[in-house]
Amino acid sequence: MSAQPQPSGTDPSGSDYEDLLGQWSDLESALSALLARPRQARDFVAKVRQCDRWLQDLVAHDIDAALYLMFQLAATSTVGYSASHALVCGTLCHILAQELQLPPQERDSLVRAAFTMNIGMTALQDALAVQREPLTAEQQQVVASHPRLGLDMLEDLQVTNDLWLEIVATHHAPSSDAAVPLASLPVRERLTRILSTIDRYAALISPRKSRAGRSATDSVRAIVGQDSDARDEASLMLVRTVGLCPPGTFVRLDNGETAVVLRRSERANFPLVASVLDAKGEPLASPALYHTVRGQPRIQSALARSAVTVELHNRTMVRLGLYAAQRTQTLSR
Repeated sequence: MSAQPQPSGTDPSGSDYEDLLGQWSDLESALSALLARPRQARDFVAKVRQCDRWLQDLVAHDIDAALYLMFQLAATSTVGYSASHALVCGTLCHILAQELQLPPQERDSLVRAAFTMNIGMTALQDALAVQREPLTAEQQQVVASHPRLGLDMLEDLQVTNDLWLEIVATHHAPSSDAAVPLASLPVRERLTRILSTIDRYAALISPRKSRAGRSATDSVRAIVGQDSDARDEASLMLVRTVGLCPPGTFVRLDNGETAVVLRRSERANFPLVASVLDAKGEPLASPALYHTVRGQPRIQSALARSAVTVELHNRTMVRLGLYAAQRTQTLSR
């Protein structure tokens, strides 16, 4: 497992940003190896905790950069769908746990359950991501039983945290009434609802051979729903926290250009974006920055990653977003 990045206490405009994408890639690779060969880990539980601390350090560095790099990495991952999905879910669970001010024990159990909820079907999940044919009867049986298989495997791997185990065992169980506030639910039900919401969202935006990933906006609408009386608090918190178009996702602007979202703003639906394709679909010589919260241009629609062919230099885009955000703060002061 690669060395962990050090917690950031330095100036975020410095060289710390230069290798953030590499650090995220290393974390994804480490998690992939752990999930693919869990019984070969010398101390599985310690390795999961190490990945969790690594994740916390990367998110603490800069949450917008973390979201940008995580979504970009998920769209281009080479390690396999299962580990990529686990990293997206773990990251979003960590971010929502901070927003909801969950106690440390609940937050730890939630994130580690997110990492390992599909450990009972890691190889099959990778295979299904590139399979165009319908599931076979045998595959359907494994999918249906994977929460129980995962629980058994984690117990064999010396996981003794009951809450972690319970969340994994029930992460596909029917949820309670969505109108019931999270704070009113028993701990296990509360955390399971949060993970279930994030699991569905992450699955919707992820491309597979059988279908293209949905846009982030369509994914949010799919999990939040249209009935305001039945909207789930976890879904609404997810939208409020990461935005309808989170950093790292693509949008079409009303001037016809295609842009990538760089950073959130004080208003969830008006992020900082950088145009990368002109109205004719041709690459721009250099990205054009727009603060959509200021007015024109505005976001017309979100785009699935499969609809955008341009290759980005992600380190440059992260630094560009940071520079623009710092410049905006300086001007406002």
